Amino acid sequence: GIHLSGDIDYSGHSFDSYPNGLAAVFGDSAIPQAGALQIFAFVGFLELFVMKDSANGAEPGDFPGDFRNGALDFGWDTFDEETKLSKRAIELNNGRAAMMGILGLMVHEKLGEIDMVADLPIIGALQ
Repeated sequence: GIHLSGDIDYSGHSFDSYPNGLAAVFGDSAIPQAGALQIFAFVGFLELFVMKDSANGAEPGDFPGDFRNGALDFGWDTFDEETKLSKRAIELNNGRAAMMGILGLMVHEKLGEIDMVADLPIIGALQ
């Protein structure tokens, strides 16, 4: 896989010293528990204090899922309502496609553990 260059901590561990996929979280050479807790705490901080959802019409956004919080606009307020609904539907479908893609990657990773080769009709067998 692709890894960042440099060290991930002050001990000298490089980014490529950790495995790809689920092995980076579970297993012998997984990310240390303190590092995983730091990631979890940072995401929790973002969820609670920065990226506040506007569910049920509450401020600061215009619709559920609006994480702009008055800081990022990029011209969203210049669109008419029909264009906004279209763009939100496109983004929803892109999210669904991304979920299917990551599900396919997880299934492929597990197939390798049971010594099963995924033989796809278009591109052949995956190693």
